[in-house]
This record gives sequence, structure tokens and C-alpha cells, in this order.
Amino acid sequence: MFHDLNVPWTSAKELQRAVVFLDELGYDVVALTHSYGGRLPADLTSPVPNPLPFPTPSRLRILRRCNIFLTDAASNFRIPQLQQQYDLIAARPTDEKTLQQACQSLDVDIISLDLSQKFEKHFKFPMLGTAISRGVKIELCYGQAILSTDSTAKRNVISNATQLIRVTRGRGLIMSSEAKSVLGLRAPSDVMNLASVWGLGLERGKDALTKEPRSVVEFARLKRQSYKGIVDIVYGGEKPPVQEKVVDGKAKKGQSKDQKRKAQDSLDTTPAQSGEEKTVSKRQMKKNKKTKLDAEV
Repeated sequence: MFHDLNVPWTSAKELQRAVVFLDELGYDVVALTHSYGGRLPADLTSPVPNPLPFPTPSRLRILRRCNIFLTDAASNFRIPQLQQQYDLIAARPTDEKTLQQACQSLDVDIISLDLSQKFEKHFKFPMLGTAISRGVKIELCYGQAILSTDSTAKRNVISNATQLIRVTRGRGLIMSSEAKSVLGLRAPSDVMNLASVWGLGLERGKDALTKEPRSVVEFARLKRQSYKGIVDIVYGGEKPPVQEKVVDGKAKKGQSKDQKRKAQDSLDTTPAQSGEEKTVSKRQMKKNKKTKLDAEV
């Protein structure tokens, strides 16, 4: 199953075209993203309606995601309240201090970096490795390198992406589009080829579209629905109604057989009617003849 976990929430007409095109490209799971910048509002209700205001392909799974721009490490991001409204929570650090906070302590699912800007310092494996060991994935958005008209921004995307791939050794990465229009979307095979050019490799590139994002989605679901993110009841032992009907049919069939057997036994035990002739054995006939002769004598 191919995933695109970062499709910005835009106008309904443009978004409908993007969703239909992603389905035609072969994607199975799509996350619609709403971003929060600065201080969070009092009402955290998701603006992404459920269901969507336009028809969607039946086989496509639609998720809701929010991006939090980390501008101040001392801010209260109210992540537990956001987890009740969204399927995925992503953090977008703006400097090294907020990146370190997101990797070490924030309870988010994805760390999404703006690769089009130039970072002051190089990425370090101990910091990113801490996030990966906690189950947090690092997101690479290829749409910034396709739709941007600034050559410097494209150069920064390629440089930052190759550096992240080298530092993380290709582990814990997911590939997303973050395309605000249909022109920035690419098929899974094209994304894997792009990842291979950046140094990730075809196999790791496929994992960045299938295995890694699927683990993010399932881990986020467990955190919301299971007991302390560990125990989840999948099947409670309930009997399906179809099996109950089959059992009832077998019981009725057994009862009908018992009734037929009892009726046959009752017929066998009832005496024959007077008008019917009884069958006599040869031994009984000889005995009756001998008794008749003795009586005559």
C-alpha cells in the first residue's frame, strides 16, 4: 500500500482533483494536512470535514493530519487535545532548539522539516536517532523541489535531503508530496527513482512509501484507541450471526431426525390390526400341528 501523508488542505475543487489524481497514480492512503502557525487557537476542531464535501474513490483511505510550526520551545502545544481531532500529528521545527525538542520529548508522529531553507548547522545522528528510536519518522517532501521557482530553494532541498539520508543511514524516513496542486504530484515509481538519485536506494525508497508510513499510521491509531498504547482488543470472541444460523439449522435437523426415529419405533411396537394376517414361522406351525394331533388322540 502506497502512502502520501502530506497533502495540504486547500480549496475543495483543487483538493478533489488532487485526491482523484492520487487514486489514479496508485496511492492507497492519503492524509489531508491542516497547519497551525504561532499560538494555537482555543477551538482545535479540525477544519477537514468527515466525510469530505466531494465524492472520493471507494478504495482510497483518507486521514486527517495537522502540522504544528515550532517557533518557541517553551510553548504549550496541547498535543493530547490535537490527538483527539486528528489521525496524525506532525511537528515542523524552525531552528535547532525546537528540532532537538521534537526529537527528544514531543509526543508527535512525524517530524517534517522545511527542506527549502538553509539550516545553520548540520544534522546530527544522535539527535535524529533518538526520534527514530521513539518511533517518530522524519519526512522528506519532494514537492518543494518540483513546484518551487527559486533555484536556491531547489538546491537547499537536494542538499538537505541527501544530508538527512546520509545521517539517518536511510532508516526512519518517509516520502511525501506536500504539493498544493496536481502539478506537484508524482507516481510511486517516480518518487522511488527520485529517492534513488538522492542516495536512498530503490528498496529504501519503496519502504519510505509503504512500510514506514504504514507503521506511523498504525502507531498513531494505537496511541489513540488502545490502552496506554500497548494493548488493543482486536477480537472479543463474539460469534458471527451467520454461524449462529448454521448451528440453529443443525439443531433443527437433529430434532427432525429424532422425531422420525421415535415415530418409527412407535409403529414397530404397536400391535397389528385384527383384519391383518399374522405371519407364523415353520416351527410354530409344526408345534400347532402336533398339539392338534394329540388332542384328536
